[in-house]
Amino acid sequence: MRGKTPVIAMVAAGVLGVAAGGWPVLTAGSGGSGPSMRAQLATVLGDQKWATPKPGSWTMPQPSADGLPPVITDIDTQDRVVFLTIDDGYTYDSEFVNLVRKEKVPIMTFLTSTYIKGQGQYFWALRNAGSAMENHTVSHPNMATLGPEAQKKEICDSSDAIAKQYGRRPEIFRPPFGSYNKTTLQAAKECGIKSVLIWSAEFYNGTSGPGVGYNGFARRDGAKGFKPGDIVLMHYRKGLAGELQMILGWIRQAGFRPAAVQNYLPRSLGGNAPDKPGPA
Repeated sequence: MRGKTPVIAMVAAGVLGVAAGGWPVLTAGSGGSGPSMRAQLATVLGDQKWATPKPGSWTMPQPSADGLPPVITDIDTQDRVVFLTIDDGYTYDSEFVNLVRKEKVPIMTFLTSTYIKGQGQYFWALRNAGSAMENHTVSHPNMATLGPEAQKKEICDSSDAIAKQYGRRPEIFRPPFGSYNKTTLQAAKECGIKSVLIWSAEFYNGTSGPGVGYNGFARRDGAKGFKPGDIVLMHYRKGLAGELQMILGWIRQAGFRPAAVQNYLPRSLGGNAPDKPGPA
């Protein structure tokens, strides 16, 4: 079931979008919010700048030899970091936005763009809390079952919608269910995608995972715990704020910290790191 956000929370989430360089249209009444509030918010809100890795502490992912976007499942790094990525966008937990901002947690959102309609301001708030908005298709199909034109439409139309709403065209793609084929990679390239980010571990937040139960954690390689450079999959589900607190506790207890995956990807693959980093 899709979640519903109280009117006051929707308004709060909407006004947080101002610092991104635009004033989103609210679907709920905004009461006394006017130019003076916009001016005040613009002075206090802004994108988070996450720590960058030290030169020599990680091996930069490389482009594919065939010229298609490479598929990345983890980052080869010596840093005790993990990368939190959150998919879909059909449930809206306003406390989650507050927590991300308060705790300064770097996350990456893979947004299914159909959920922008009517709830776009929620993701404005997350954008301004520091979350990149990347591509997770329009309607969340199993991409490997679709033909070339249908795959291209799912990816290109999603990028168009995200760029229009949030001012930046996605350059990283995550196929729903992790399902893709060479046609997917070709379609992604034609839509401006530079890399495909899968995951090495999943936190089954708000649901049960095979063999791990409710709110369980499982690695794709079958091992236990975190490894440096893990890309962790989560989903926008009810209770996400509490579940984020849960996994942050696990991460810190294991001696790790969350980091921004885009800072470990070169610009040629849709990240922020220089393509030729300086010496260690």
